[in-house]
Amino acid sequence: LGISQMSLGIILKGMNSWHFNAMLDFWCEFVPMLLFDLSLFGYMVVLIFVKWSIDWNERMALGTCGYDDKGQLGGCSLSTSDSGYCFTSTGAQCDSSSTLADVCPLDYGGTGDGCQPPNLITTLINIALKPGNVDEPMFAGQAQLQTALLLVAFLSVPWLLVIKPYMILREMNKHKAQQQERRHGGGGGVNNPLLG
Repeated sequence: LGISQMSLGIILKGMNSWHFNAMLDFWCEFVPMLLFDLSLFGYMVVLIFVKWSIDWNERMALGTCGYDDKGQLGGCSLSTSDSGYCFTSTGAQCDSSSTLADVCPLDYGGTGDGCQPPNLITTLINIALKPGNVDEPMFAGQAQLQTALLLVAFLSVPWLLVIKPYMILREMNKHKAQQQERRHGGGGGVNNPLLG
């Protein structure tokens, strides 16, 4: 709710800037604010819906070492297996020393390789603390996407804080130079303080 309210406020600012033809505000405030908002908070909302849409029972079943040689889940248990090994969902042998990343066929990276539901709070914190590294990815390319979104958010801050003041200063200096030019009659005459 808070993210949608914040986004609505930013969108209203952009609409006002456009309506009142304040293009400096539009390009130097609205656009970087929206980019920052969507690259971090919008992405967080998308991650929540992605996590909700994934069948984690199926994903976690892919990451178990409990298949028999016929590919039946639950057909083998390492604690009761005579051979000491069972099979993965892809048919590879696994035993009690096999890690989740070894067993999971998704190969998304991280400790669970995509077969374990992530803690979204940790994921969001690690966007800034560990760029390019996702402990529990939900989809292929998540680390690269998060790095790109962090870069967008990072670049939008100086854009927001520096460009508009620079443009205003430049316009003020230009206006000041024009006033001095008018006062001095184009620079060709003698300065007369009584003439203005």
